[in-house]
Amino acid sequence: MLVRLVCWLAFFFSSFASVAQINAERVMLMGRNALYYEDYVLSMQRFNMVIAAKPHLPEPYFFRGLAKFYLEDYAGAEADCTAALERNPYQPDPYRLRALCHINRGNHAGAVADYRRLITIEPRNKGAMHNLALCLIETRDTTAADTVVDEMIRLWPREAEAHCMKAQIALMNADTTAAVAHLDRALEANAYEGTAWTMRSAIHLSRSEWQEAEAALDKAITAMPRTAGLYVNRALARYNRQNLRGAMDDYDVAIEREPGSYLAHFNRGLLRAQVGDDNRAIEDFDFVLEREADNTIALYNRAILRDRTGDHAGALSDLSTIIDANPDFWTGYQLRAEIRRRVGDVYGAERDELKVMRAQLAHRLGTYKPSQRTTRRQSERDLSDYDKLVVADSTETERHYASDYRGRVQNKQTDLVPVASYVVAFYEKRSDVKRYVAYSEMVERLNRSGVLCGDVRLTGDPLAADEGRLRLHFASIASLAERIEAAPHAADLRLARALDHYQVRDFESAMADLDRAVEADTAHVLARFVRAQVRLAQLSVGEMSDAAQTLGQRAALDDLAASARLAPGFLYAYYNMGGIHIARRDYDAAVAAYSQALAIDPDFPAAHYNRGVAHLLAGRVQEGLADLSRAGELGLYGAYSLIKQHAGK
Repeated sequence: MLVRLVCWLAFFFSSFASVAQINAERVMLMGRNALYYEDYVLSMQRFNMVIAAKPHLPEPYFFRGLAKFYLEDYAGAEADCTAALERNPYQPDPYRLRALCHINRGNHAGAVADYRRLITIEPRNKGAMHNLALCLIETRDTTAADTVVDEMIRLWPREAEAHCMKAQIALMNADTTAAVAHLDRALEANAYEGTAWTMRSAIHLSRSEWQEAEAALDKAITAMPRTAGLYVNRALARYNRQNLRGAMDDYDVAIEREPGSYLAHFNRGLLRAQVGDDNRAIEDFDFVLEREADNTIALYNRAILRDRTGDHAGALSDLSTIIDANPDFWTGYQLRAEIRRRVGDVYGAERDELKVMRAQLAHRLGTYKPSQRTTRRQSERDLSDYDKLVVADSTETERHYASDYRGRVQNKQTDLVPVASYVVAFYEKRSDVKRYVAYSEMVERLNRSGVLCGDVRLTGDPLAADEGRLRLHFASIASLAERIEAAPHAADLRLARALDHYQVRDFESAMADLDRAVEADTAHVLARFVRAQVRLAQLSVGEMSDAAQTLGQRAALDDLAASARLAPGFLYAYYNMGGIHIARRDYDAAVAAYSQALAIDPDFPAAHYNRGVAHLLAGRVQEGLADLSRAGELGLYGAYSLIKQHAGK
């Protein structure tokens, strides 16, 4: 507590260099480091400092806008990109990012203008042309979109995506024949193009060609196994081919992929009702009604099911709600009358029956004749179609915009990459899922030493510091400077300040302190381990040559090997070595390193996961799947996604 108090006092009473005196280039680098590690608050603070010192520079505005984009502040990001372009209208990145902001805000015309400007700067930018065409499609300017796509085909004739966009434009112009021809060309270019198979399946579904639709959807799902809508569509095709079990399986998978899918829950409820699984069908309709309380069709289905399961009070409540909203729904009166008679409410039943009789006499109710179609659109709420499967209102293919940046405009999937290295850090992301607890007596000893401004831990999921915590670390840096001046060879003090520098993403200063710590104590395991950690962070962020990357990786491996040699039970040194070996494509060395970590702790889930990745990358599928299965058992559930992707190979 005393050390922390000193840190806070040092912050409040220390004087900082004026903004005008800062090294803008270095602060920019620190801001970009923080941005890479998703420390958005810290990164914006750094960019604000550069803007205050050198407001004429465009780069800090752009990178501050990028931080806002990641935080989904699209209006703020757009304003910063505009500020960057006011200072230099010839740089491409702000146009690229501002266009994505326009897209996320629904301003496709603004995105069109930015992409056109970007293409004048980078005439062969495939991603910009792709997104420009999609934005023109969104604005229904099919003529201009067609021109852009023609240029893409001229430049890249073997790119399937351009032919898919041609097909999309043809469908918008109601030319199905031309659309089919363009899809054929797309599949000639790439037989595994998921978008082409998806569009072809939509054409077959619109023609009620169920067998052909299912075959096309099989191909689309192989290419895009994480897309929930494909399973919903295949379930419809299977249902119409009388394959209820297959349809049910597809709805289950769709809900696993997209738990909030209205279509999947509603249609699965109908299928469950058909096969007599009434209680679980009610659960599906409960889910729909939690999100759409006024969905009378779901309410009517639930009323029928509640009656069948003996919940007469619930059924009557649902029916009364429906009748209040639809006073001419005579079928509802009939069912309510039947239930009222069964529960002994004869007077209520007779009133309902009288209303139905008067309606029949007035010829407003005849014999109910269900429509011949098997589906209804999601927006249609005709209660006579209560037992029809639901399809989406729009059959347009989902737009997938090209982007160099993370965000909602991109698809997300589990890639064949190792999970993160373990680092010594002050903060860790919280999770409701039981996680592996990393422990090291050396780390605990450092926490007890009294040199840190807070406890550190070993974690594979570090958390960025908020503004208050950042102040604490800046104060700690100032306080430790005085202590280090008095004891320049105290390795723990150097390590403590290096960890503060690491937390505020000043990797250069952290490396300087760690070098001095290792010089002072060559057997200091944590100083070497953290130095490798900081070096890897620099390699992740920096733009450097392959030779420089190789030298940095070797230096990190040397430090980790020294840590393992000095402390043979320190399994995280072996684990982090494995990650470097994978980056160097030395998969056998990676497997050996992870095996050494697992020899110390056989229940280390991340080591099983990463060893599985290394096996798969080396072509050893069965060994990889075995490790991934064990990682899943131990709580790393992302392993199951990789297992599904590679089980059939």
